[in-house]
Amino acid sequence: MLYRDFQRILSQPRMNRYLQACHGASKKAMTLYRKNLKLSQELFTIISCFEITLRNKVDVVYRNTYGAEWLKNAAINGMFDNHNCRHTKAIILQALKKLNHNYTSAKLIAEMDFGFWRYLFAQPQFHAGGKILLKVFPAKPTSTPTIQYNHSYVFNQLGQINELRNRIAHHEPICFAPGQPVIDTTYARQQYNLILQLFQWMSIDESALLYGLDHIVVVCNEIDNL
Repeated sequence: MLYRDFQRILSQPRMNRYLQACHGASKKAMTLYRKNLKLSQELFTIISCFEITLRNKVDVVYRNTYGAEWLKNAAINGMFDNHNCRHTKAIILQALKKLNHNYTSAKLIAEMDFGFWRYLFAQPQFHAGGKILLKVFPAKPTSTPTIQYNHSYVFNQLGQINELRNRIAHHEPICFAPGQPVIDTTYARQQYNLILQLFQWMSIDESALLYGLDHIVVVCNEIDNL
């Protein structure tokens, strides 16, 4: 495809950053755009695996303490049925209404998005849940005087992954230096390494889990070598 047709379809404002990063080389700019999409696809796959793993680990911790219907019960006279957790309660009740007669505990779990699981580590939800949710990360480091590896730390780390997920979902590029039309995969590599680290904190063999799925470093290298 000619660049003018490529740009007409995707829009000039969207392509300008790629063209600038490639110093006006239109063919290279199209290649970079495609490589960015490839990296986004690869990272979204890894994030999806991480999200499913996280929610299943949370489910096990709360299921063992509060029973199989913990999530439903949490919003109905349960741990999230209070003013401080009202948004969490509202999300659960909305999902229950959507499921209606098709409700099962597994389907309700699946209705919750990444942001929901992240916010279970926020101060109100973490305390309402009995302050037991760090059992999800049995291999996390021991806190030090300078770094507290507590629920707030986990909440912030999950926030970075959630931000990356949203960037990809909204088709924002992840192949540039922050705020600059410069090819740089540092951000993507950092978030990828964070995901791998959190897998390890959950005592998950991430290499085995992601076997055949993980090509992040290869694609990042291809982009950086353009």
